[in-house]
Amino acid sequence: MEAPRLAHTMNSPTSPCEEVIKNLSLEAIQLCDRDGNKSQDSGIAEMEELPVPHNIKISNITCDSFKISWDMDSKSKDRITHYFIDLNKKENKNSNKFKHKDVPTKLVAKAVPLPMTVRGHWFLSPRTEYTVAVQTASKQVDGDYVVSEWSEIIEFCTADYSKVHLTQLLEKAEVIAGRMLKLSVFYRNQHKEYFDYIREHHGNAMQPSVKDNSGSHGSPISGKLEGIFFSCNTEFNTGKPPQDSPYGRYRFEIAAEKLFNPNTNLYFGDFYCMYTAYHYVILVVAPLGSPGDEFCKQRLPQLNIKDNKFLTCDEEDGVMVYHHAQDVILEVIYTDPVDLSLGTVAEITGHQLMSLSTANAKKDPSCKTCNISVGR
Repeated sequence: MEAPRLAHTMNSPTSPCEEVIKNLSLEAIQLCDRDGNKSQDSGIAEMEELPVPHNIKISNITCDSFKISWDMDSKSKDRITHYFIDLNKKENKNSNKFKHKDVPTKLVAKAVPLPMTVRGHWFLSPRTEYTVAVQTASKQVDGDYVVSEWSEIIEFCTADYSKVHLTQLLEKAEVIAGRMLKLSVFYRNQHKEYFDYIREHHGNAMQPSVKDNSGSHGSPISGKLEGIFFSCNTEFNTGKPPQDSPYGRYRFEIAAEKLFNPNTNLYFGDFYCMYTAYHYVILVVAPLGSPGDEFCKQRLPQLNIKDNKFLTCDEEDGVMVYHHAQDVILEVIYTDPVDLSLGTVAEITGHQLMSLSTANAKKDPSCKTCNISVGR
């Protein structure tokens, strides 16, 4: 049986006896710190022997939930009425200490059969390391609590977004995608040195590299999927790629059909913004049966290449015709090497707009357009 959702508080884990937000039965309780310290007016009775949780096990981890269980001595086990859980984000020593710090979370649940599910998007974030410790407690007739000592502290990491979560993101992105415009090429901007290096060290073939951590924190492709980034957006008035780019003054252009055709699969990878009015959609184009295709099949929603809101290819009068969404900026990841001989490299005439770069860009967690109601 699944446990009730657990309430949480905004107090520090190191200050004695923090007040816990009301649980489902609307009973207000108070907690000690992990050392069992309590203040004189804490409302917790003198320590009596209750079994201390040990051998804690975490299982069934998702991006915003997990199951927890532990072993306990049988002595006084029948007196347990509640579990107190101290759940905190693991400290990141490299974090910016001047930024708002995530507030540690204290949880309380009525004693239920183990394993117990801990769920809640208001305190659990995807792909995030946490520490957890547990106390057992016995509520007395007068409302006071007898508590055990804290268990050992263990660590675990939440999971990436599942296909279900990515489908929610996909549906949000579809709302703002806008009408479809024609395109004819994919393009990739880099510095001249990049293309020189590809010719000299990789036999003229651009190689896939691991995607950075830009975009949604829970995206399953960040830091895992290997591919080559391409753009495909066009200017409304010319129908051609823009002359400005944040990534370098040299551009590789390749005919769309050489990368995207009926022999490739198309996947939705992410939807995000960077505190701006415009939004980005990441798509993955993978040749059928390739390692990238197998990776995406297990993790990403697949799109119909002829009928979707972002990027399509279809045959008209024997010719492949391509369209892209007007109102989002598309980032296309192609999962196989691409030989430079398949296209052309030339210098662009526009500016290098570094403000548009998405390298390791962080998603705006407050944007209602591109966030879903699970951990950020």
